[in-house]
Amino acid sequence: MRDVIYLALGANLCFAVASQVFTYFSRVISATWMNCFKALIALFAFGAYLFFTKSWVGAELYSGCLLFLSGFLGLAIGDVFLLKAFSKLGPGRTLILFGFQPLILGFFGSVIFSQTMDFQKLNAIFFFILCVGTFSLESFKKKGSWQFMGLVMAFFGMFLDAGGIILTRLAFDSQKALTSMEGNFYRCLGALFAFFLFSRWRPLDLYKNFSILSSKLKGLALFGSLIGTFLSLALYLKALQTGHLATLSGLAITGTIFAAFFECLIEKRWPSKYLLISFCFFIFGMNILLFQK
Repeated sequence: MRDVIYLALGANLCFAVASQVFTYFSRVISATWMNCFKALIALFAFGAYLFFTKSWVGAELYSGCLLFLSGFLGLAIGDVFLLKAFSKLGPGRTLILFGFQPLILGFFGSVIFSQTMDFQKLNAIFFFILCVGTFSLESFKKKGSWQFMGLVMAFFGMFLDAGGIILTRLAFDSQKALTSMEGNFYRCLGALFAFFLFSRWRPLDLYKNFSILSSKLKGLALFGSLIGTFLSLALYLKALQTGHLATLSGLAITGTIFAAFFECLIEKRWPSKYLLISFCFFIFGMNILLFQK
């Protein structure tokens, strides 16, 4: 279980770094363009890994369709909502709503996968929810409102991401031999198919928007896509293959803290007292998961 937790934390850290990049390009170009670009880069990266390591297994029809649909819903539609919320609220505040994803995945995990929620894990998730609740209070005191539309976008992103996680776990359970890297490849295919359909209605100008960027910004877009989609998904789906859904989802909200700290570094300001309190809640939750029997 500890290995699963470390994998999930590594994935969250990678995504938190990349979320700063995703936020920038979502504001400068568009959330849809950024999502399509990172899915394309990740597809090439996963494909290259599978080719050079000769680790193709070949998905069965059922598991392949589940992974394709998972990418269509989670990596494409869900992440568009997520990045739109990033552009409105910032990564830290957007990820607040992911504190409630453990409740959704815990319910479906018990219904679909017969996973039980023991009291110890519930205590850890409770501290994680307190963590993001503290961020929510800070946002309300600073803005005087909950910024409803941004939060609605974040909610839809969270809900579709949860759906993608469930479909992915179903695929892995149906075909045990399938690797997480190959699963990610099929998910990226599903995401790109969604963007292909979207481009029939509104052109994305994928290459045109990339070509006008400076060399530095091109490198930044590639860097963010590789660590935030390729590396983050590689680590997370490896954890997802065997990990407890609600616990993994509870850990996923640690990205809120990581993202908030990186925002402070980029904006050159000290962390607020709310961030420090949230970090204490995070430490309590991690202590329960890692060290208590």
